[in-house]
Amino acid sequence: MNRVLIIEDEDRIASFVEKGLKANGFVMSVAEDAKEGLAMVRMGDFDLVILDLGLPDRDGMEVLREFREADAGTPVIILTARDSVADTVSGLESGADDYVPKPFRFEELLARVRVRLREQRAPEATVLHAGDTALDLRTRRVSTGDRSIELTAREFALAETFFRRRVRRVLAQEARRSADRHRPGDGLPAGAGICEPLRTFLSSVSMVPSGACLARLMLNVTFELARGIGRGGPVPA
Repeated sequence: MNRVLIIEDEDRIASFVEKGLKANGFVMSVAEDAKEGLAMVRMGDFDLVILDLGLPDRDGMEVLREFREADAGTPVIILTARDSVADTVSGLESGADDYVPKPFRFEELLARVRVRLREQRAPEATVLHAGDTALDLRTRRVSTGDRSIELTAREFALAETFFRRRVRRVLAQEARRSADRHRPGDGLPAGAGICEPLRTFLSSVSMVPSGACLARLMLNVTFELARGIGRGGPVPA
C-alpha cells in the first residue's frame, strides 16, 4: 500500500482528504504544521506528500525547498488556497510535482495522486539477476559466464520462480511442493522425474549461503531440467 503524508493545519480539510484517500486504499498520516511535517518526513518512508502552503509556523514554500534538499524523488502535491499563476509557477519551480488550488474536488485530487504515484513506479525488469546468473524474461534464456540456454515454457516458469524468490527457505518450500507431487514410482513417464533435480537442489541449498553460489546452483538445476526433463519427456502440471 502507498503511504501518503498530509501537511495541513485546517482540521476539516485534513480529515476530509485523509478519509477519502484511506477509503481508496492509501495508508495516511497527518501533520498539523511544518515542524511536525518535516520531522515525519525524515522519520517515515512516504510515497507521496500533500502540502499546504499556509502553515502556521512556516511558509509552505520554505518547507518544500527544505524537503527537496533532502529528498528529490518523493512526489509532492501542493494543496493551497493560493490560486494565482505566480504562486503556481513558484510552487512548481520550487520542486512540487503538482499544484491543486482550493476549493477542489476530491475526485480530481485522487486522480492526481494516482498519476504521480504511477510515474514513480520503476519500469518492470526484463532481466532478473541472482549473483552472476541472469534470466532474460523476453528471450527466456538463462546464462552465466559463457553458458547460455533457451528454456521451454515450463522450464522458464520454474527458473523465474527461483530468480524472483531467492530466499533459501522460500526456494526450498517451492521445490518440496513440486518434488512431493512427482515422486519416483508413481507411474508417470520417465521425463516427469522433476523430483530428482529438485531434491539435488534441496540437499545442496542448505550448504550454500547465498549470492553467486546459490545462483550457480539454480542454473545447474535449470540446465538439468532442460537436458533431462524438458527434452526427455512431458512434465505434467
